[in-house]
Amino acid sequence: MLAEQVRRMCRAAFGVVILGLSASMAVALDRLDLQVRGGDAGLAKALESVIQLRSLQTQGQTDPQDLLAAARSDYGRILAALYARGHYSVVVRISIDGREAADIRPLEAPSAISAITVFVDPGPPFTFGQTRIAPLVPRTALPETFRSGQPAESSRVSDAVSVSLRAWRDTGHAKVAVTDQAVYADHARAILDVDVALAPGPRLRFGPLAIQGQDRMRPARIERIAGLPEGETFSETELRRAETRLRRTGIFSSVILVEDEAITAPDLLGITATVVEQKPRRFSFGAEIASLDGVSVSGSWLHRNLLGGGERLKLESAITNIGSSESGVDYSFGVTLDRPATLTPDTTAGLLLRFDHLDDVDDKSDTVEFGLAFSHIVSDQLTLRAGLTYSYQNGTDPAGDYNFRNLSLPVGLTWDRRDNSADATSGFYIDATAKPFLGFDTTAYRNLGAPGRFVVAVRAQGGAIYGSELFETPRDDLFFSGGGGTVRGQPYRSLGVSVSRGFGSQFQIGGRFFVGGSLELRARVTDSIGVVGFVDAASIGIDGAFGDTAESHAGAGLGVRYKTPIGPIRLDVAAPVGGDTGGGVQFYIGLGQAF
Repeated sequence: MLAEQVRRMCRAAFGVVILGLSASMAVALDRLDLQVRGGDAGLAKALESVIQLRSLQTQGQTDPQDLLAAARSDYGRILAALYARGHYSVVVRISIDGREAADIRPLEAPSAISAITVFVDPGPPFTFGQTRIAPLVPRTALPETFRSGQPAESSRVSDAVSVSLRAWRDTGHAKVAVTDQAVYADHARAILDVDVALAPGPRLRFGPLAIQGQDRMRPARIERIAGLPEGETFSETELRRAETRLRRTGIFSSVILVEDEAITAPDLLGITATVVEQKPRRFSFGAEIASLDGVSVSGSWLHRNLLGGGERLKLESAITNIGSSESGVDYSFGVTLDRPATLTPDTTAGLLLRFDHLDDVDDKSDTVEFGLAFSHIVSDQLTLRAGLTYSYQNGTDPAGDYNFRNLSLPVGLTWDRRDNSADATSGFYIDATAKPFLGFDTTAYRNLGAPGRFVVAVRAQGGAIYGSELFETPRDDLFFSGGGGTVRGQPYRSLGVSVSRGFGSQFQIGGRFFVGGSLELRARVTDSIGVVGFVDAASIGIDGAFGDTAESHAGAGLGVRYKTPIGPIRLDVAAPVGGDTGGGVQFYIGLGQAF
């Protein structure tokens, strides 16, 4: 009796297992085929990336209800993708086990799906015939791609309409709208005619700015930073600039400026700014390592909104050359307090206090610097800088003790046209500074002795000091070369100017002139891994970067880059290929491209 019950229980359990296996086999999707008539590989790849069925298959989601829903939505996805490429005579068939997906009602989904075939006949590519958007602001330049005879990609129509609307909004017509649009597809000739009608609406002026969502930030300061010109003609460009100014402070995680629906008589359009503040404090830490220069660590602490007016207090420190075989340990500490929207909405004023300790083989010094700086943003790519700085430097070298007290007026600009500051593949970057200074109570020695897939990246560096003699120039303003920032493969600050005191032995300080350059060939091996080959070279001189009193050196090597969400991790291996300042192989590890 007991044995019979056991047999029945085993048969029941076995039946449950078989049913479970059958159910899992029933929902399995054995095959998903995409067939594109004409065999266009580029078109097939584009469609593969948009169809939801492929995404579900990749994720292993094969529930019949989900597959049917995805198939029904993929008709529209495929049409949109082909319209974007200028194909308007499109035939799409999605077959689920031999049945057209569009003919299967959602509540009649099959219990199991084993094969899906997506067949696409894109038809011929269309070109534009007649193209018209009216009325337009005088001298509005529509994109050249929106012309008769050009490929009729749907995005080109959208771009042309956006340009037209933006032109009206930039001239005060904030309520401009599309009132009619007629698109005619001539399938026999593969031509697309487009006719879009606009209604500009009244010319308006900026009204008051309303603010919502702020916590610690004072509304008056938000208005000042945004810099919207209340009472002046409305402009889309000015509205977006105001958004950018608020985001640039770093105080807000979200900034949205939207004009009101209603117009305030007679012609004022109010603006509402909705902001979300970030946490006020931030801490950061960084580290680099080089075989001869040792380990460098840095850290900073930032308060984004110290007094409720957007003031940024930043404390930062760094320790470099830890374990270096070429010099002692250097360290620094700095405090800056920046205030946005000072003088103008695009001008930031800052106070700075900094201490630096330098411990090189031939030079040890302590420098204290205090100053006032202004930074004015001309555009997203161009920034101008000016300031007034007092510095005191006390040091010693083989010639004896020295000290400098200087009042300087540093001015400069940054022009950044790179596509990505951490991993640039195109564009350029220029950072130039001039620092006129007045020195007083200067003491020093006086004797001089004789001494995409492939990216091509080029860096040019240069510096010059005019007006002061070599020994009358503060030591930290003179130029050295060598190390990860100038010439990889050469020891850090290994190239300078050889000097002596009397008939004593020679030692080294920086030069008054510096020219350097780097060439990199970057190749992407996979989406995450890249390799780099590079050559760096530089020259240091007293009376010029080239000539009898100048010395030069060079280095070359190979590197590997591993892409991460915060930038590529860099590993470079380099060796000297010119000059007599170094020997042996050096390693460099850091975050981001070398330049």
